[in-house]
Amino acid sequence: MIEIKSEREIALLKEAGRIVALCHEEMKKQVRPGISTQELNDICERIILSHDATPSFKGYGGFPSAVCASVNEVVVHGMPSKKQILKEGDIIALDIGACYKGYHGDSAWSYAVGAISAKDELLMQVTHDSLFKGLEQVREGAHLGDVSAAIGNYAKSFGFGVVEEFTGHGVGRNLHEDPAIFNFGEPGTGPILKEGMVLAIEPMINAGTKKVRILNDGWTTVTRDKSKSAHFEHTIVVRKNGYEILTTL
Repeated sequence: MIEIKSEREIALLKEAGRIVALCHEEMKKQVRPGISTQELNDICERIILSHDATPSFKGYGGFPSAVCASVNEVVVHGMPSKKQILKEGDIIALDIGACYKGYHGDSAWSYAVGAISAKDELLMQVTHDSLFKGLEQVREGAHLGDVSAAIGNYAKSFGFGVVEEFTGHGVGRNLHEDPAIFNFGEPGTGPILKEGMVLAIEPMINAGTKKVRILNDGWTTVTRDKSKSAHFEHTIVVRKNGYEILTTL
């Protein structure tokens, strides 16, 4: 069942999203060659805690960190480490969640580490743009499949692989709620969107194959062909004639 959130709940979700956005603003300054993924995690955790919130991911299903830090061929759920030092030419996706007064904000963004290749720039740009192609379809009365199809068709038009095993999701008092939001699909299918639905839409796009595998730690998910991957995500609320981004300043 897809919950409709009240304006009171949306206000709390918006504050949770603002805290996440503050983390991403700081990450724009901090992501650089020579910094460890653990340092990035710790900075985000301090920001979250300083705004009377808690990290949504830490302890979730046993995940040990506040942030998912996914470098290069890691698609999602990369675990921060003091030993993982970013280097020139890497790309990193940072997925950040904050829980404020019982409500969650969730947003992922991909960052270039120093100068990156033209191929990696294209991957990041297409993944970013595919998110907004999907968001363009969001409004009351649209089908969820309209959103999914717009994301997948755009990314596939560049020859990139669209990850199928992981999806976007509803957000509210729980970090993951109905519905699952695939990044591929058919227009005119799936649930009909209604005002007040809060959704985390998050394309995960690979430079090569769409196929992934999970490493022995049970979390870290990588591309099967070791090609790089990018990830962008916003939490939004459905409105009558469009959407409102909640994970923004």
